[in-house]
Amino acid sequence: MKHLNRYFGFIKTLRGPRLYYFLGAAVVVLAGWWLFKPAPVVQATILLEPKPFVQEVSVSGKVTPAQEVDLGFSQGGRVSAVYATVGRRVSQGTTLAAIENSDRRAAVLQKEAALETQQAKLAALTAGTRPEEIAIAEATVNSDRSGLVDALQDAYRTADAAVHNTLDQFISNGRTSPSMIPFVNDTSIKNKVEAGRLEAETRLASWGSVLSLNASADLSAALTQGQTNLAATVSLLSDANAALNRAVPSASATQTNIDTYIAAVGTARTNLNAAVSAVNAAKASLDDSVRTLALKKAGSTPQDIAAQEAQVKAAAADVAAAQAELYKTYITAPFSGTVTVVDAKVGKIVSPNTPEISMISDGTFQIESYVPEINVSLLTLGDKASVTLDAYGDNVVFEATIVSIDPADTVRDGVSTYRAVLQFSKGDARIKSGMTANVVIVTDVKESVLSVPQGVVTRRDGKNYVRIMVGGLQQERQVTLGGVSSLGEVEVLAGLAAGDVVVATLP
Repeated sequence: MKHLNRYFGFIKTLRGPRLYYFLGAAVVVLAGWWLFKPAPVVQATILLEPKPFVQEVSVSGKVTPAQEVDLGFSQGGRVSAVYATVGRRVSQGTTLAAIENSDRRAAVLQKEAALETQQAKLAALTAGTRPEEIAIAEATVNSDRSGLVDALQDAYRTADAAVHNTLDQFISNGRTSPSMIPFVNDTSIKNKVEAGRLEAETRLASWGSVLSLNASADLSAALTQGQTNLAATVSLLSDANAALNRAVPSASATQTNIDTYIAAVGTARTNLNAAVSAVNAAKASLDDSVRTLALKKAGSTPQDIAAQEAQVKAAAADVAAAQAELYKTYITAPFSGTVTVVDAKVGKIVSPNTPEISMISDGTFQIESYVPEINVSLLTLGDKASVTLDAYGDNVVFEATIVSIDPADTVRDGVSTYRAVLQFSKGDARIKSGMTANVVIVTDVKESVLSVPQGVVTRRDGKNYVRIMVGGLQQERQVTLGGVSSLGEVEVLAGLAAGDVVVATLP
């Protein structure tokens, strides 16, 4: 009471301007108290009920072609043709330009011809020998058998003439009791000739059956007999020549007679040697034709076929190599799309791997976006997204899907981001390369989830708590939280149940 009296007494003393200053200060103090007085605390509650939970990530990006490429020649040369024009739509594999390549086209034709030759050889080996070829080989064998028979018969006649016509000029009684007419000092050689002459008679008698030999007979025995008799006759003529060279002229055999005998023996030896050569040649020819016939009847061996197959593969590889060199002289479209740049001109000298033509893929566009590292863990391939383009406003929505996420980061403005590519679900003529896109990616959708506003959660000592009403009283309950929805609510994984009443303190 004392203090109030003192204050009122002080006010009574105020006069003039001092009174006005005091009243103004009092008004300011009262207004400040009114404006900044503590607001009353209002207790709000939230009844927990399962509801849809949608998690989204919003990013921006740029529309790009699904594929974009600069094309050039693999080797240098002079441009001979340009088929592409800017704005032209082309299909995959379409030839866009070419450089001079006549020499390489000729090389391809040459290699293809070589391949066809090797393939024909393989086909012949695989098919085997034709019946006509076997028939020809058989005819050759028969002809060579007849040739051998003729050679053996001629050899017999030559040997018979050498004995009966040549030796018997200077050997008397050759068929029964041979005796040399000229006197020979060397008794041993004289006796050898006379004994050989008698043996020759026996051999010729046995060998005479060769004259009735035909090509269908067993020529092996006849050949052996003929070669043995020829060798014996050649030896006999050699001994006769040696004996005549030792002969002594006499009344019964003058030197002139001896010289005539020697000349006759020399001619017989020459004829006999020719007969031996003819028999040997006929035998060799028959052996060769018999082997040829056997090979033709046997057909190709697996080893021959495998070797020829290797030749075909080598020839095919040569064709592929020649074609690869030819393809280097063309620029072809790697995919279907639209030509955007054509720098190549006919007659222009171009360098290897220099861009001459550019094109973008046809129809499908994609969005290239860089996602902050805080959000990239939420994204997965196949996530759906809603896209709006600045060119058409927020009311025109396009659908897209994430098709790739780079595993390595890309630093943009000092911040680590991850490149994500989204592809439009449908082609649309309104979509153009270079447009700015606003993308909302749906990363998670759950139909029935308990969630609370982030503001009702308190965190203490690394744990999360939410206050709930129980029997009219507030209780604090520890909770386990999940992701955050696009509406700012946080998923409650454990600690609360449907029907719980959550307390939210709001000013």
